[in-house]
Amino acid sequence: MRSKFLKKPTHPIEVHPGRSISDLTDGMLGVGFQGRKLGEAVDVWARMLREKQNTIWLGLAGAMVPAGMRRVIAYLIKRRMIDVLVSTGANLYHDVHEARGKKHYIGSHMVDDVKLRKCYVDRIYDVFADETEFYQTDLWIEKEFCPNLSDMYRYSSREIIYELGKFLDSYGAEEDSIVLSAYHSGVPVFCPALNDSSLGFSIMFANRRRGRRIILDSLKDVDESSRITEVADTTSVIYIGGGVPKNFIQQTAVIAGYQTRHDRSHKYALQISTDMPMWGGLSGCTFEEAQSWGKINLRAKKVMCYADATIALPIVAHALGEKFKKLRRNVPVFEWGKGETLKIRYERRSL
Repeated sequence: MRSKFLKKPTHPIEVHPGRSISDLTDGMLGVGFQGRKLGEAVDVWARMLREKQNTIWLGLAGAMVPAGMRRVIAYLIKRRMIDVLVSTGANLYHDVHEARGKKHYIGSHMVDDVKLRKCYVDRIYDVFADETEFYQTDLWIEKEFCPNLSDMYRYSSREIIYELGKFLDSYGAEEDSIVLSAYHSGVPVFCPALNDSSLGFSIMFANRRRGRRIILDSLKDVDESSRITEVADTTSVIYIGGGVPKNFIQQTAVIAGYQTRHDRSHKYALQISTDMPMWGGLSGCTFEEAQSWGKINLRAKKVMCYADATIALPIVAHALGEKFKKLRRNVPVFEWGKGETLKIRYERRSL
């Protein structure tokens, strides 16, 4: 019995000048702790991409766009390394802000926040933003974008973000926008907490101050998202952080199981987060815990990498870019019909 625990020795990392990132992450599969988990994260994501007909969800939480992860997410969308995005409203708002040519700024966490308030400078740890520029973006959404939305139509967040991408396209926004990349690539974007963001309250102001009747139907979000997991051949999940996006994606497997009377749990699962499971929150709950709910398949390939996503995500994305310089996969194409009906067909693409 003792020998079964001692089969595979660790393999110390060697330093090779000019070594590729993907070769390094492969080498990290032979080390311990979160170094190995980072290597496993690349491996599991690569398995997702090699699956024959697989729909890959990405949940995006935390201030990833202000922290500089915007182009990484846009790259993953353009290469169709993900197929559906679920994001916080804040990340989408900050993406739109930069798509308009505005910036976030290198700052410091060692600063007098009272002085920042007096200068109308907002702080996200060590990143600064100009609140007066935020106000301009708020007005742009309220005055420029919202006239493109119809009164009394019950929008899902996916439909609003689609219209936002369409408007950014006509506006001539920069191509590295997450919202614009998703619009061009046919990637649905859900924002289940849209109202919990500047994007949401700017739409609200269009109703309050301009006599509009724009309606956000949150239950339509639940219906549309669960239909994806219901009709997809296979589904996989990737979580950057946790929060609402993680739970929103997890629950699609439960709802789809209720509806179809079949196991619709996710086959592959990856999370990069600093959240811990012992506090009982969904953000930190393990995939093993999720298996008890039927959210993650009992035989799923899964990995939890406990790391700062601003460190891990660029490494993982670069490693995948090297491994799949010519990516060929069956990409899901979403065809939305009346009454929230959905068909998915798979289209072979070179990406």
